[in-house]
Amino acid sequence: MAPLFAKMAKTEKMAIGFQVGCCAVVRLHERRGFVKISRLRLRKLTGSFETEGLFWETRLARPIDIYPEYRDAMPAWGGKQLDDHNFQISAVFLEIESDGGVVGTAGPTTEAVAYIIASQLQPLLMGKDPLASELLWDQMHRELVHGRQGEAMWAISVVDCALWDLKGRVFDVPVYSLIGGPTRNDVPVYASMLGYSVEDPVLVRERAKAAQEQGYRAQKWFFRYGPMSGADGLSRNVELVKNLRETLGEDDAIMLDCWQSMDVPYVLSLADRIAEYRPYWLEECVMPDRIDSYRRIKDKINIPLSGAEHEYTRWGFKRFVDAGALDILQPDIYWCGGLSETLKIASYATIHDLITIPHGHSTPASLQFSLTQSPIHTPYQEYLVKWNTIHQHFLKNPLSPKNGFLSAPNEPGMNMMLDSDKIESEEEMFTSGSHFNARFH
Repeated sequence: MAPLFAKMAKTEKMAIGFQVGCCAVVRLHERRGFVKISRLRLRKLTGSFETEGLFWETRLARPIDIYPEYRDAMPAWGGKQLDDHNFQISAVFLEIESDGGVVGTAGPTTEAVAYIIASQLQPLLMGKDPLASELLWDQMHRELVHGRQGEAMWAISVVDCALWDLKGRVFDVPVYSLIGGPTRNDVPVYASMLGYSVEDPVLVRERAKAAQEQGYRAQKWFFRYGPMSGADGLSRNVELVKNLRETLGEDDAIMLDCWQSMDVPYVLSLADRIAEYRPYWLEECVMPDRIDSYRRIKDKINIPLSGAEHEYTRWGFKRFVDAGALDILQPDIYWCGGLSETLKIASYATIHDLITIPHGHSTPASLQFSLTQSPIHTPYQEYLVKWNTIHQHFLKNPLSPKNGFLSAPNEPGMNMMLDSDKIESEEEMFTSGSHFNARFH
């Protein structure tokens, strides 16, 4: 009986918190003219963690691999390897503060995105109502007329997520409680194995089996080879899938990521050779603007297609949906326009009975979203095993799956409290010669 009473107590606490939040809404609306964004900060944080050998063991296939000089290059993701046992992280976090002293946080993001926030979005935000996120999103979108995609939309996304975190803190409830959730108490996640070596079949089996024993019933692995690696590379890709199916058995889901690095003939050949191993999906086969190519692939293979993590806004996703080009949509909440826009994308997807599983850049934001969706339309959440070590490093309460599930957090906002003990050095960005960090008067 104890777990039942604990669950009832938790539910009662959340209900009370929501009632308090509603009262807070009334009070805030009564003093609407005095509720405003008073400060923005961009904090560049540096920290480190220990590794057993190189943190990033391998890279994935990339579109630029068609050029030989880039085919073997190892990108620097999320920081740098100091030596065989230490990895250094450098990450930027945005903080938006209201005149009442409530702070919303979002990140990590890049210095380029931080510059756009500081130079172009800050004038729109200062002095505005932080609870009016729909108004602010529309104003930012209309102001950045050359920023409908790419890093400008990243900037809008980061601001939107910080505003949602602030709202949750104002009302002292998790964000999912403000947007219709929870629809469930926990969400199944798939282990996304980016950065783990795929060259050694024995090592692949060991890693895949270890993830399975940790409770994951779905895993995603990344192809290392594209068309320019020829028949040998294609055979190696097929062997990876065969190895995974033999290791994991018949029931576990296997997702496969092409990372937009292939072309139509190559994908058709690959899909034909791996179909017997029943992949759960084949992801991002070609570059995102090739919607006609996605449709051609989808019409000719028997493996579900996923993609569009590198697409932006509801209008971009509408093109994919209307073309019937994908079975699973994968918007990235920190890229596509924020939580506000992801909810709109997912709503449109449900009209066509499509699945929406956000790309896993931000586990805290994605979990808030997943907890508001029907399990049939969002059956999984991505958990990038290595990336989460980096992206959640500075968080006080990082989210970690247990037995293949992420549980609904109780913390207000988006679970974005920063841990000062993990910050080795810090720099406030874009303060010189501007009023960016000056309080609004």
